[in-house]
Amino acid sequence: MPPKKTVPAQPAAPKLAAKAAAAPKTAAVAKATPAKAPRRPTAHDMKAAAQKLPYPAKQADMKLQPQSTLSSYRAAGKLLGKVALITGADSGIGRAVAVAFAKEGADVAIVFNENVGDADKTRQLVEAEKRKCLVLQMDVRDPEQCKQAVRRTRAELGGLNILVNNAAFQMSQEKFEDIPEEQIRRTFDTNILGYIWMAQAAIPHLKKDDCIINTGSIVGITGIPILVDYACSKAGIHALTKSLALYLGERGIRVNCVVPGPVWTPNIPGTMPRAEIAKFGHEVALKRPGQPEEMAPAYVLLASQDGSFMTGSLVHVTGGKLSSDE
Repeated sequence: MPPKKTVPAQPAAPKLAAKAAAAPKTAAVAKATPAKAPRRPTAHDMKAAAQKLPYPAKQADMKLQPQSTLSSYRAAGKLLGKVALITGADSGIGRAVAVAFAKEGADVAIVFNENVGDADKTRQLVEAEKRKCLVLQMDVRDPEQCKQAVRRTRAELGGLNILVNNAAFQMSQEKFEDIPEEQIRRTFDTNILGYIWMAQAAIPHLKKDDCIINTGSIVGITGIPILVDYACSKAGIHALTKSLALYLGERGIRVNCVVPGPVWTPNIPGTMPRAEIAKFGHEVALKRPGQPEEMAPAYVLLASQDGSFMTGSLVHVTGGKLSSDE
């Protein structure tokens, strides 16, 4: 009978394997740990920030700086290869959207009217994400300049996939009867005609799965007594969004609207009464103003395939501003 073969003992590997498996898991968990959310100023905090600035106010001059760098945002490459054109993107919501789009992989063209320093800061933030940023000083009230913005974006960034209509004008007035004609015309020329001119310029170059995102406002739904003309224009933007969504639906081009509540941007110290600034955000459920970077993820949703079945939508990001009640 042949001798029985002995099998060499194998090293006891289960513990090593367990350690090896545990290491990447630990790293994955650590990587997935949420970034610490920044502190958001409350309405009570706004009293110390109640400064008045000349219009158009510069974000760089604000005592309490809006949060617009998305320091705790986790990108996922949702806009890789896309080109976005964003109006009113030198500061405030427009700046935050430009940064968010860049973090998600898009090249960005920003249109602004007056504040060169603020626009340059936005450019720096976009380029810090290793994306291209085309800076265009233009006036959306002029249809020819809107066409030029689209032409330059396509020529210098290689196309156009996302139009964000965000430029806006507002000026508070205590008495409706005292609103000057020049203010009313500027409000509608910027907030309604500017959006129409930009859309007309962009639509011939958009294709299936491209999109338009407009910036509306909760006051276009609830009304506000010190911004009557502005509230009317924002209600018009909501209607423009729904109508364009129906018009472009068969072509697969989506049109949606973000509806912010009170958001801390340069427009507030530049256009609102000091008494309102001192309690800004008091009327919403969260008892604080929103920050520009808190609006930006809604624009990413609507610009990306995550929002592929959304069109004609009014996406409320209001902190719980649900009615016109004070």
